[in-house]
Amino acid sequence: MNREKRKIELLAPAGNLRSGIAAINHGADAVYIGGPAFSARAAASNSLADIEQLVRYSHQFNARVYVALNTLFTDREIEQAVDLTWQMYEIGADALIVQDVGLLESDIPPIPLHSSTQMNNRTPEKVRFLEEVGFSQVVLARELSLDQIRSIRAATTVPLECFIHGALCVSYSGQCYISESVAGRSANRGNCAQFCRHAYDLCDLQGNTLAQEKYLLSLKDLNLSHYLNALIDAGIDSFKIEGRLKNENYVKNITAYYRQLLDALILERKDLVPSSSGICNFTFVPDPDRVFNRGYCSYFVKGKRNRVAQVETPKSLGKMLGQVNEIQSRSFTLNTKETVVNGDGLCFFNDQHQLVGIRVNRAEGTTIFPWDGVTKAGLRSGLNVYRNLDVEFSRQLQNSILCRRITVALTLQDKGNFLQLQCVDEDAIESVASIPITREKARKPGTLEAVACRQLQKSGETVFSIGTINTELDEDLFVPTAVINALRRKALDLHLERRLEHYQQKKVSLNRNTYPWVAQTVSFFDNITNSRAAAFYLRHGVPPFSWKELRAEFQDKGALMTTRYCVRYQLGMCLRKGPQEISAEPLILADRTGKYLLEFCCRQCEMTIKKLIKLDS
Repeated sequence: MNREKRKIELLAPAGNLRSGIAAINHGADAVYIGGPAFSARAAASNSLADIEQLVRYSHQFNARVYVALNTLFTDREIEQAVDLTWQMYEIGADALIVQDVGLLESDIPPIPLHSSTQMNNRTPEKVRFLEEVGFSQVVLARELSLDQIRSIRAATTVPLECFIHGALCVSYSGQCYISESVAGRSANRGNCAQFCRHAYDLCDLQGNTLAQEKYLLSLKDLNLSHYLNALIDAGIDSFKIEGRLKNENYVKNITAYYRQLLDALILERKDLVPSSSGICNFTFVPDPDRVFNRGYCSYFVKGKRNRVAQVETPKSLGKMLGQVNEIQSRSFTLNTKETVVNGDGLCFFNDQHQLVGIRVNRAEGTTIFPWDGVTKAGLRSGLNVYRNLDVEFSRQLQNSILCRRITVALTLQDKGNFLQLQCVDEDAIESVASIPITREKARKPGTLEAVACRQLQKSGETVFSIGTINTELDEDLFVPTAVINALRRKALDLHLERRLEHYQQKKVSLNRNTYPWVAQTVSFFDNITNSRAAAFYLRHGVPPFSWKELRAEFQDKGALMTTRYCVRYQLGMCLRKGPQEISAEPLILADRTGKYLLEFCCRQCEMTIKKLIKLDS
């Protein structure tokens, strides 16, 4: 019996229209983009016109566009959000990524809803609930291990999406309130002030400094490229790249990198197929190290605790080049196999563990002449040097435009007073175009076929590549080259329209029910900010409650951040690894904004950050 093959989705970020088109061109099966409002990346909002253009461009490849409306709404805002859901549906968006369940109590169109990772999707019970109430796809929490994903898959059938690359939030997504509490900028409303990228001192209760001016909450970037096969086997259907605030070159490179890896897996395994059309051929070698990165980690995918922070800097390190060999008065030599070019940006950690950046004024092989000179830079022999601005690679990425094509087979036929060109593409979509001709006798019989094949092989800047060409022509017929070119252009334009007409927007209507909520009650961690969200939980069995009193700002000494990351473990002070000489518990983080109490739950391997004292400004 033939089993239906699994469709695997590569989901790329689109900070704007250009980045979205770049992602599609470089192999994304789907992109996610912020709408005009209510996106969890407020700095990456987009107009309806741009989203509509991206939808049309994506659909020609059978690729999809998911619009992020994944912030929390007030009662005054929710109708505006509902209006946006209808506008997105009408321009052809394929799904909405949402956090606020108030939308499920509203009059929204029959558009698929994806549960944002901001909904804290960590357990089989929670994901099963989301499936039962109508979500078509669930974005899992980043902290999950393969075993936890398997457990969720065993309890559900909804498509599962997980992050595989990019920046990591140190807190469980949707459970970070430090920005809102201290800076008045809610992460759940798209305005995170990124307290996780601050430098902190770590002290004990007696005032002993255990770490000073370290980026103790700043995590390395995620890279699960070595776990794609295992994630597929665990039940993941959609692989998501973080980065709506990253530039176009970053999107091209990382999308192409994972496209190649997934294509190799699909070719190797007979149970998988891509979920969009077209074949990519890149003019560069994708390499995640050569664009923005803070160093990489696999987070908790293996289930084991590990040191995932980059405490020395929150900035990009780029690619490790090698060590400094010899220092001269105006230059230094580098032990590297990489080619360094004029204008490259290099960086290194000095003896004070500070990240120092230098710009290459001139490179002669492995001899580097920095702009500011060697002495001012603070270089010495033995230091590791990284490249965080790769001029040549940036140029290659800039020049990479349309590297994805849909294969089309052509059949040219002589129909008497007109020529007919049939197109059949890799998805078996057919179209037929024709052009009138004045029949003329060829001076040299039999030459038209070669001329026609040569001209029909050209696809120009269209999204098509030409496969087989068949001709059925009178040997004595002469047709000007311009006529064949015109027919080819007409046929490919028509075929593109046929593909767009063939695309079917998925429609999913909400089936409101009373499937029970996963707990006996709700708390401020459930992020209820409007009366419709409260009504949703009441309908699903939660006893009456006052949602306004559950707002995070009303919680006295509540958790500002809850995380699986542990400062103790990062610094080699884990109590589960034996007795430690830290008697003055608890530990305290301090920066320019205040002091924060750290609480550790070793049984659950979690750390909580709470507000302690606000320092004088």
